[in-house]
This record gives sequence, C-alpha cells and structure tokens, in this order.
Amino acid sequence: MKYTCSRCLYDTTIPNITFDEHGICNYCHLHDSLEIQYPSEKQGFSILQNIAKRIKHAGKGKKFDCIVGVSGGCDSSYLLYIAKELMGLRPLAVHFDNTWNTELSTQNMHNIVKKLNVPLEIYTVDAQEYDDIYKAFLKSGVADIESPTDIALASVLNRVADKHNVKYVLEGHNFRTEGISPLGWLYMDNRYIESVHAKFGTLPLITYPRMPLHTQLYWMMRRIRKIRPLWYLSYNKEEIKQFLEKNFNWHWYGGHHLENKFTAFYHSYFMPRRYGIDTRLLGLSAMVRTGRMARDQALQEIKKPFHMEDGLIAYLKQRLDISSEELEIYLTQPRKTYRDFTTYKKTFERMRPFFWLMAKLNLIPYSFYIKYTKPDPLCKASQ
Repeated sequence: MKYTCSRCLYDTTIPNITFDEHGICNYCHLHDSLEIQYPSEKQGFSILQNIAKRIKHAGKGKKFDCIVGVSGGCDSSYLLYIAKELMGLRPLAVHFDNTWNTELSTQNMHNIVKKLNVPLEIYTVDAQEYDDIYKAFLKSGVADIESPTDIALASVLNRVADKHNVKYVLEGHNFRTEGISPLGWLYMDNRYIESVHAKFGTLPLITYPRMPLHTQLYWMMRRIRKIRPLWYLSYNKEEIKQFLEKNFNWHWYGGHHLENKFTAFYHSYFMPRRYGIDTRLLGLSAMVRTGRMARDQALQEIKKPFHMEDGLIAYLKQRLDISSEELEIYLTQPRKTYRDFTTYKKTFERMRPFFWLMAKLNLIPYSFYIKYTKPDPLCKASQ
C-alpha cells in the first residue's frame, strides 16, 4: 500500500525510503542533518565569508581563484553573482556544452558573464559523438540517461581547475531548493558510462571528457576542493529569478533543469512516461521541508502538467534519427539498472572510509559519500 511522508511529498515509491514513528521519512531527517551541518542565515553568511578568505589565500598570484560551473540556469547564474559580488572572488566561469542547450539558456549565460565581467571557458563535445552516447543509453533500458552529462560536467570542471592550478570549484547545487535525489533514481560513474556505450554505442569516445577513478583520485590528491556556497544561503527562488531578470536580462525557461533540451526530455517526458516518476517531487519536497511552501500547495503544484517546449519530441527524434515506433520501444522495453552493467559501485563501497575523509575535506561533494558508498546488497560483487 502506498504511504506518503507526513511532512514532505516523498512516498513508498521512492527508493530506500523509511519512516519513523511519526510518519516522517528518512530523507526529511537527512535534510535536517544537512541544515545543522550547513547552517544558513547569519551563521551561514559568516561561514561563507571565511570560505571566501581561504579561497582568496589559495588563489594569490593566480589569474583565477575559483572555477564556477555555469549553464544559464537560475542556481548557477546566482552562484556566479555570489562568487563575484558577495564573496569578492575572481572566478572563471566554465560551461560544458553537450550541444543540447536551449537558445534561452545560452543567452542567459552570456548575459550574466558579460555583465559581471567574468571570463567564460566552454568545452564543447562533438555533437554526433554525444548523440551516440544518448542513443546508447536509451537503447540500454536504464533510467540514468542523463548521467553522461553529470559525469562530463564534473570532469570538465576538474580539468579546467587543474589546468589553471585553481584549488576551488564552486557548484550550484542547493539541497534547500533542489532536494535530495534518491540513488535509485539516478546512478552515475565513468565505468558505467563506458559499459553502456560499449554495448550499445557505435562511435568511439574521443571528445567525451571521461572521468575514470584513477583520474578522480588524482584530482583529489591535487586537493581541488568542491564548495557549494548555496548550501549556506536560505533564499526565495522566485525573488532570485526577479533579481536576475532585473539586473542581468535573465529569463526563466519554464522549470528546474529545463535549460537543456535533452534534460527537459528526461524530466518532463522520459521519467514520467517510462517510470511514472515526477522529479518535481524533489524540489517541491525541499520547499516544504524549509517552510517555503505549504504541503497542501505543493500537492496542488505536483498535479499541474509538465512544462515542455513545443516540438521537443519531434526535435529529439529527428536529431537522434529514431522513429516514433523506435522511441516507443525505448519507453516500454524491459527495465535495466546500473546493476546490469559494469560500474565502480562495489569499489566505492569498499572505499567508504576514504570517501568519508574526502567529503570532510571538501574534496568530493558530501552527497557523493551519502549515496554512492552506501552498500547495495543487490549490486554484483564483481563490479
């Protein structure tokens, strides 16, 4: 029987969910622990200022003292403003272009870097190669069709930081507005990407920015730290949108993560159609947990239709050269998971104490430690 958390919108369809005696889910408790570990308001601002001092000290004599990943989205745009104006840093904006950007997000990105006078470095992957990766993941039957972009972005940010000898990468995630994604909804690692592509891809991976484990460990040893400044801020996202619109000629693109065409397909079409998963639950539940939105209001919001750009599905079929019938096969074929492919999952589990230390030192995101090193009894020991 389906049961919904008495506090947020998560229910028994969420992987690895549990409830306490008050009917509150473990993800709410995780949120509360993050609130304590990463305070906001005055205490968070003070911590952020101290972080800025450390970044400036590490960046003395260098052209840049931090790397900021940008996409043209709300959070990354605001993060760049925070880095430059609130923290007083000298950021280099970096964008991974998987060639599926919307025109609006591209305009947003260029508008904000120009207004803030921040240099922008773009890594663009070969379009045919990347389309082949996406098509391979659609053929594979897994849910994680967006994981190649997440891995590639992390790789590019580290590559650029290493190239410029910059010790800090600022990331735009905010658990207070984006929520906490369950491991069963999205898994990613470089070996997984290569395993899926080796079986279903047709083109060699030449321009795709891989991130094998030894390279990931190398960047940790280079002490490239990952900082999420928005974790120390509590803000109203609607007010931030208005602020960006007024000051940077920035425009809203319709929904969280919808600044990229394939990402919009993933959130607004693929996951609801194939898995019955509404990823808007993440952000709406986060807003409820922080008191930014009443639970009843969130329940009404989740009933609204998904926002999707006109012609998006036709664009996807034409670009990936697939028919309507072929797409329907991808949406209805037997489901697979990362457990059906070669991954680093068991390695991550064996290295759990090491990654705990890396998270404490801000050399990996704390969310990586929480999700990826937790033992998965269903994962094959050979992986």
